[in-house]
Amino acid sequence: MTTADSGPQEDRRPERRERGDDGDRDAAASFDVPDMDCPTCAGKVESALDRVEGIRSRETRPTTGRVTVSYDEERVSQEDLVNAIEDAGYTPVGGEDEDAAPEMADGREIWTSKRGIKTWISGAFLAVGLAVEFLLVAWNAPVGSLLGTELFVADALFLLAVASGGQAILRDGYYSARNLNLDIDFLMSVAILGALLASVGFGEALYFEAATLAFLFSVAELLEDEAMDRARNSMRELMDLSPNEATIKRGGDEETVPVAAVTPGDVVVVRPGEKIPMDGEVIEGESAVNQAPITGESVPVDKTVGDEVYAGTINEGGYLEIRVTATASDNTLSRIVELVEDAGAKQTEREQFVERFASYYTPVVVAFAILVTLGTPFVFGVGWPTAVVYGLTLLVLACPCAFVISTPVSVVSGITSAAKNGVLIKGGKHLEAMGAVDAVAFDKTGTLTTGELAVTDVVPLNGNTEADVLRCARGLEQRSEHPVGEAIVAAAADAGIDGVDEVAEFESLTGKGVRADLGGTPHLAGKPGLFEEFGFDLSHVHATTDGGVVTKTARRLCERNNCLDLLDDTVPELQAEGKTVILVGTEDELEGVIAVADEVRPEAERTIARLKDLGVERTVMLTGDNERTARAIAERVGVDEFRAELLPEEKVAALRELVEESPDDGGVAMVGDGVNDAPALATATVGIAMGAAGTDTALETADVALMADDLSKLPYLYELAHDANGVIRQNIWASLGIKALLAIGVPFGLVPIWLAVLAGDAGMTIGVTGNAMRLSRVRPDDTTQTSV
Repeated sequence: MTTADSGPQEDRRPERRERGDDGDRDAAASFDVPDMDCPTCAGKVESALDRVEGIRSRETRPTTGRVTVSYDEERVSQEDLVNAIEDAGYTPVGGEDEDAAPEMADGREIWTSKRGIKTWISGAFLAVGLAVEFLLVAWNAPVGSLLGTELFVADALFLLAVASGGQAILRDGYYSARNLNLDIDFLMSVAILGALLASVGFGEALYFEAATLAFLFSVAELLEDEAMDRARNSMRELMDLSPNEATIKRGGDEETVPVAAVTPGDVVVVRPGEKIPMDGEVIEGESAVNQAPITGESVPVDKTVGDEVYAGTINEGGYLEIRVTATASDNTLSRIVELVEDAGAKQTEREQFVERFASYYTPVVVAFAILVTLGTPFVFGVGWPTAVVYGLTLLVLACPCAFVISTPVSVVSGITSAAKNGVLIKGGKHLEAMGAVDAVAFDKTGTLTTGELAVTDVVPLNGNTEADVLRCARGLEQRSEHPVGEAIVAAAADAGIDGVDEVAEFESLTGKGVRADLGGTPHLAGKPGLFEEFGFDLSHVHATTDGGVVTKTARRLCERNNCLDLLDDTVPELQAEGKTVILVGTEDELEGVIAVADEVRPEAERTIARLKDLGVERTVMLTGDNERTARAIAERVGVDEFRAELLPEEKVAALRELVEESPDDGGVAMVGDGVNDAPALATATVGIAMGAAGTDTALETADVALMADDLSKLPYLYELAHDANGVIRQNIWASLGIKALLAIGVPFGLVPIWLAVLAGDAGMTIGVTGNAMRLSRVRPDDTTQTSV
């Protein structure tokens, strides 16, 4: 398809060069081909490139209008690649080297382009010709002859309409024939030329039909181009997130340079309201940064010295100096854009089916057109000119453009919409699979829980206060490297507790706790079994609530008996809540109880409930933790079942079992951290990594990455994927059904040629594109009201 010219836009990705297996020097170049906007268009480019010796590989992406070529630069030049693409009938933009190649064609003025102007001129000639033929009949006098056939004023005007509106069509049809592509350009060219030849051969003018085809098909092409531009805008918005320039500090002075010139180690200055141009680490200043473009987080995140920031995010209020940690081509935003582009290029099973079907559809309809042309004069008694018009109408319907593009445009719309909301889907097949899953499995630590231990309960005993217990525990644990000890030290610091006694004779008792002298008195902190080893009787220990904040459990028991039965009540109840219990005291006196737990994410319970509301039939938690802790977490978040004390290989086995138990049209999604759970993520139908922003491993290992550490994006992902599958089905069956109905109606004279052009070609392409764009209405905040 042909559209207006478009200008280049800067691309900051470097040209890749490497040695091939045979020692030749390989290079890669990318071109924007904005007019290549459907699979059949891409086929012409591929055919032209395949004829060039020395090309290692080529990839065409009609949904983004991009061609990437890997080639032997000792045998092939950039000019050869440009010439090959031009031989297919398209004008490439960029590609001198990949430093200058645009990411994607910028927005185009479709209706004021050269083709747009010629289309309006064609429409004007067609309108005047119709007026002369049907209203100003006296003006419709003979003006000459064409190959022995008398030519009237209206006929001449129709021919001028064909000449102005049909130039691009016939040009593209020539390139299609040259590349042996039976596409819409070739078929429309045959239809126009057929109408003109029939006018001469049968002596009955079909100039009006030829002019109608030229004008309406040009309008259809422009409408399709505008629709495709809308589809590409969502991708373009991602690429426009990062600024083209950055302000860097060099030698005490500030200098504005292109982002491609910024290297790791440079210091970038970002003032309030500016976009952060590169990934990096804050070395001076503090500010709230809007990370929504990358992670989808709705609330700005406070950044101070030492914090990581991402390219494309927005500095809300303060002054920041950032040390760059990645090149422009390797930052988080660039990887997201590249993965989204790659995702749009990977065909789903439905796309493969559609392309296979289309390869049979066009020849069958062309054969039907020939049969109708030759048969209707005998079967229905119509004249040969009418039969020819029927055949030409079927040629218009023979191109499956809307049918073929129905799936990829939906996939691109869904994937880019998700990326803008902090969810990276690495392929259309994963989007398709996610919408069909009937079960979701969760890792516990770092997924349903925060993955960070924190003190949840402090129960003071024997007249001590909560501060006394924390002070003692901090003194014992401050030399420990165990996560439980670190959590206790952090809790004491948060409570503002200082003045710890001098620590001596520190000893770590592996698997039990710690022992040390505090102010000259031996103290212990550890599991209940540690105290029992030292002969401490835990059967009855008195507690007070004076000056301390205790748990609901502790307060209830104290009110009842003013004492705690640690072994029978308090410790088991805390452990039943999935908490680790630490006792603090001396060998003679117990001073208090501290409970530490990996806290459940506040959004976990709501996420599980929402998934069930959306239709997920089964939720499962898989964890290596003990069964008591697993049960407590499972009951709290509301999963249907849990499996505890699993080794990594046992998690994989559990997932295989879940996949086998799923229906043939279902599947299992696994949610984990993308690193520790890599085998499980790879085993599931869809692997989903949490908190992937800035994490190369998570971006590479998972099928889907939640860029923020936010579990609540999971229902949004499921809803979007489910709706995308629905849109794809609607597009496929609507485009196929309408073309079939129109084709059946042609031999009966029910479908005029203009209706075939507007409804069967342009109308369906615009319809499937507009339907796909509805996926952008699905929002993470409210998937119920925005579902499509």
